[in-house]
Amino acid sequence: MKTYLAVYMGTPETMAKSGWFDLAPDERKAREEKGIASWRAWMSDNADALAFEGGPLGKTKQTSKTGIDDVTNSMTGFVVLRAASHEDAAKKFLNHPHFSVFPGEAVEIMEMLPIPGQ
Repeated sequence: MKTYLAVYMGTPETMAKSGWFDLAPDERKAREEKGIASWRAWMSDNADALAFEGGPLGKTKQTSKTGIDDVTNSMTGFVVLRAASHEDAAKKFLNHPHFSVFPGEAVEIMEMLPIPGQ
């Protein structure tokens, strides 16, 4: 089994286009509750593949040669899983609540490679 990092992607623009910000407060709360329940169900259904449950991501700071800056990116959360292949890992996210209930854009899945020489 190989290990994969799955990163949940989304932007405020995608949320706006989905109408998420236009939902009535009670409707939005109902969607949030449905999304959390669906997310928990996905986690339970895939518990055998999860190496680390991950979670939501907050604001981003970037460190470079020039110092530290506040930056934005599209990453909203992550999970680490094990699967027989990259394709199998990606299939786990078909119809995921991140974009089937919530207004997320996509899930990007990449293999976590060993450090060279180890």
